[in-house]
Amino acid sequence: MAENKKATLSIVKIGGNIVDNPAALESFLYDFHQLDGHKLLVHGGGVMASKMAKQLGIETKMLNGRRITDEETLKVVTMVYAGWGNKNIVALLQKIGCNALGLSGADANTIPAIRRSSVPVDFGFVGDPDPDKTNTGFISKLIESNITPVFCAITHDENGSLLNTNADTIAYTVATALSEKYNVTIYYCFEKEGVLGDVNDPDSLILTMNREEYAVYKQQGIIVDGMIPKLDNSFKAINNGVSQVVVLHAKNLLSGKGTSLM
Repeated sequence: MAENKKATLSIVKIGGNIVDNPAALESFLYDFHQLDGHKLLVHGGGVMASKMAKQLGIETKMLNGRRITDEETLKVVTMVYAGWGNKNIVALLQKIGCNALGLSGADANTIPAIRRSSVPVDFGFVGDPDPDKTNTGFISKLIESNITPVFCAITHDENGSLLNTNADTIAYTVATALSEKYNVTIYYCFEKEGVLGDVNDPDSLILTMNREEYAVYKQQGIIVDGMIPKLDNSFKAINNGVSQVVVLHAKNLLSGKGTSLM
């Protein structure tokens, strides 16, 4: 008997630049709703969180593109990511007929994480999730019930503490965990056309990339800063059962034009 073919699942990650732009967000969510097959959305909100922190007089501290999350900053990012940002997205999806449920990693114990070690750098209340501990049963039930999960970038440590977690890492974690059941593609959507040979030239799009080419680009200084953890997660996902990863501009979600990682 032939093996049952896995259903397709698109896991789409969007960043704070889209979440904080009402027109771009609505346009993006309409395209997201048009994707074939099952869907799951992961969103950041760092731009909005930094604005809120400034309004509250809380200093935003960053290191190598990563937010240092002290106790007061954790409150701010939770309010922004799991509160306004998440529920605004869910409301907009309901508006266009996409039945969605907003979640943090603490809800239904979907994404537990371990607080990152303070060595060599203390990032504070920051979590590193493990795909093997992801509550795939609950997430799959939602998906099979035609409810679209919308995850914000907050997890928990199973000991009562919320943790700020990189949204790219959440997308990788959930995608890897669900790849046993689904044929998963991750779409990392942001404000560039994809991975660029020259960050200032949108026409320098690198259409495909394998791990060996990635290592060379890093060594040459072509790929730097926040793109490194994004691509590290991407290749790790492919090694762990995810079918495809595409890095692309949010406006190109339906066409799929971007950098395809192999």
